[in-house]
Amino acid sequence: MIKTIIDKLLGKEPATRSRKPRFGKREEVPASVHGIDPQLVDPRAVDVVRTLKDAGFEAYIVGGAVRDLLLGLRPKDFDVATNATPEQVKNLFRRAFIIGKRFRIVHVVYGRGREHEVIEVSTFRAFLDNSLAEQVSGNERTSKLALAHMKHAVDASGRVLRDNVWGPQDQDATRRDFTVNAMYYDPESEVVVDFHKGIQDAQKRVLRMIGDAATRYREDPVRIIRAVRFVAKLSPLGFKLESKTAKPLVESEHLLKEVPQSRLFDEMLKLLQTGHALASIEQLKKLGLAKGIYPLLDVVVERADHPFVQAVLADTDRRVGEGKPVAPSFMLACVLWQDVKTGWDQRLKKGFHAFPALSEAIDEVFDQRIGDVSGRGKLAADMREIWVMQPRFDKRTGSSPFGMVLQARFRAGFDFLRLRADVGEVDEALAQWWQDFQASDDAHREDLVAQAREEQRQKQKAAQPRKTVRQAESEDAPQDAIGHEGAQALGDAPAKKKRRRRRKPAGSGAAAAAGAAEAE
Repeated sequence: MIKTIIDKLLGKEPATRSRKPRFGKREEVPASVHGIDPQLVDPRAVDVVRTLKDAGFEAYIVGGAVRDLLLGLRPKDFDVATNATPEQVKNLFRRAFIIGKRFRIVHVVYGRGREHEVIEVSTFRAFLDNSLAEQVSGNERTSKLALAHMKHAVDASGRVLRDNVWGPQDQDATRRDFTVNAMYYDPESEVVVDFHKGIQDAQKRVLRMIGDAATRYREDPVRIIRAVRFVAKLSPLGFKLESKTAKPLVESEHLLKEVPQSRLFDEMLKLLQTGHALASIEQLKKLGLAKGIYPLLDVVVERADHPFVQAVLADTDRRVGEGKPVAPSFMLACVLWQDVKTGWDQRLKKGFHAFPALSEAIDEVFDQRIGDVSGRGKLAADMREIWVMQPRFDKRTGSSPFGMVLQARFRAGFDFLRLRADVGEVDEALAQWWQDFQASDDAHREDLVAQAREEQRQKQKAAQPRKTVRQAESEDAPQDAIGHEGAQALGDAPAKKKRRRRRKPAGSGAAAAAGAAEAE
């Protein structure tokens, strides 16, 4: 004991000291202590847990759902953890699908169409020493063949590329990121299983990384973005990042360069579309991460104070809070509209026709800002429709308005126009006209089109150059009353002289008729 203390003071590491990770002590907290309201638990998640337990497996609701339940919030998503393998889970449910390569998990699907719900089921994973993992020189794409048969693999920087080794529950808890996300809830017994003082941290409003934060960021750099997202979500409740968790964030940021662009793109969308976009941007600035995570995210942060971008971020937060769907295409169309409009205006000044100019500007923005990410085709198509629709809103006569409201993306295009009107980019009256048009019956729509036609006629009339009184009088007066002298007085060209018509000799018509008769 004394030798250990002396070695510690001298900075020496005892040769016999165990380096086994601390898996925490299991604590089972009853409902009388944690106070979770069972009414907040999704019955579909309860059904998954019950089905697994009836089959002889362990099963718990896990992660952020337990954290939110402890805080009295209704979780948006429910995940389940079990000691059943993915294949065993799949066999217990009629509609279940194994997904993922880095982490193999099962999606159990309830319902169909837009109303369907997915319960994500993961198998308890072992806490592994990543220094003993198989190593590949490339990343997920370049080393796809090598990774195909590996269960535990890392790249040259130590980032985990495969982690599909099953283990006991205490090890599964240790390999999770934050203590408040590493709790397990049994909805049948209403017991919370806690290995890392997660309940205490939730009560103290602290976000603390399990283990050494710098090491955990190196294992999976996306945890940097997750840390920002969680503190943004929970900051209104008073949560703060623990100092040891926050300190390595900036110095670990360069590790994100090794993460595939498609995964970073998905994490960026989670950051901006989970109802806390404005708070997330505030945290990025506060933590020194305003630049460098992902190029497109840099643009969002840079333009967050612009009225148009601020309006769409606030609107996205509002819609998520109201339980309404949000589309990444709409938000990104708003963020990048400044680039599209600049490129469009430049081409118009060079004499391009309006729609080809807009199309070229859009292509340029996609190449510069979006890059090659998963799902770009669908995303690009939706964004393009929103942008191309904007100049068409100016056409309010004929059959154009009737065709516009039938387009699948009309509502998104109109919402975009509405935001432009809110910040003064287009006339408020234009947005109001389309608001009225889409909500009216056919008869009223005809009236609105007639009104727009009259407004257009009045504008054209007002745009014509005004005539002088003498010009107006000259147009109203009969031409032969003006005469040659009058025309010269008005500054017009002299009137043309009348050509005298030559008279034909008498009888010439009768003679011609007689000649024609003889010829017959």
